[in-house]
Amino acid sequence: MRLKSFFANTIEEAIRQARHELGPEAMLVNSKRTGVEAQHLGAYEVVVCRDAPDYAPEDAERGGAARSASATLPVHQLSRDVSELKQQMEKLALVLARSGNGTAANTFDAQMSRAFTMLTDAEFDTELAFDIVSRIDSPITPERLRAELTKLVHIDTELGCSGEPSRVVALAGPPGSGKTSALVKLAVQYGVTERRPVQVLTTDTYRIGAAEELRSYAAILGIAFQVLETPAALGPAVQECCHKDLVLIDTPGLARNEMEIAEDWAEALAAHPGIDTHLVLPASMRTADLKRVAGLYGIFQPHKLLFTRLDETETFGPLLSLSVRMQKPISFFSSGQRIPEDLTPAAADTFLDWILGRGSASGTCPAEPPEYHVVAA
Repeated sequence: MRLKSFFANTIEEAIRQARHELGPEAMLVNSKRTGVEAQHLGAYEVVVCRDAPDYAPEDAERGGAARSASATLPVHQLSRDVSELKQQMEKLALVLARSGNGTAANTFDAQMSRAFTMLTDAEFDTELAFDIVSRIDSPITPERLRAELTKLVHIDTELGCSGEPSRVVALAGPPGSGKTSALVKLAVQYGVTERRPVQVLTTDTYRIGAAEELRSYAAILGIAFQVLETPAALGPAVQECCHKDLVLIDTPGLARNEMEIAEDWAEALAAHPGIDTHLVLPASMRTADLKRVAGLYGIFQPHKLLFTRLDETETFGPLLSLSVRMQKPISFFSSGQRIPEDLTPAAADTFLDWILGRGSASGTCPAEPPEYHVVAA
């Protein structure tokens, strides 16, 4: 099997060049906007594959505006592209195996190519992007694409578990994910401004100054605060807070080599099914790192996903891809350091606008912010 990239100003033109050079049996592997280093070749890059043992290298110059990437791109860029193509081919094989020959027959459909390119530009998981476009009846319109994406968006902004006397919420996530800021924002929006009793419990005695930072916030807001030294102290502390309307638990952010400690706290949280655990992850994290960290912190058995730093990214496909992969709803979005304005409940329509490039995540604060205004350290 041979892979080849073609460049042109439109996807349709690149596909025509690929068909002309490689024949009608050539299959589309990927289509995307051209990177900065190859924009002089055309606005779009289309990658196709074909079983052709008799394929000759001299064919590379046929096709006019569509030219082989190997003749122009630096070696390091080619190495990176080959690695990405390998991953995409593996995912494509899974998609084709699941959907049958019908997908292969339709891969040159221009509308499907445009929809797939839009999703991959938003950094959707490749397999998920294929699944989405393959489920849409032709013609693939923006309205139909949005309707298909709507089926995948699951939102749950309810704090706490139903049937419990008080709302007990734990935030888990890696170091620097914004757990502390998110916790304080939740305390203000859903406790202080509603004049409800709030209790903050911190288990983060591993990071220097972490407990004192939360203690300072609690003192400013006038809410109860307690440090838990060991996982065994969690159960009694939660029981003592049963009269509080909102109990917020801050868990330690631990590095990969410290996950043994995280396991102890994860077991302690799992022993109390009434605790609503949210996995806090930065939206600005690279896609591969987002998957890896979510896998590590899966030991906390989170009920929901809370994404921070939305103002630091312009691609939101990885967030929906992760939600679909983990089968977890999204609860809140945080888009900055202001407390409490920069935390808003997740909304499906707004989220889809971001994914489809029709809005900015930097404008998620409410129109009339609460009376408390604190700037996170």
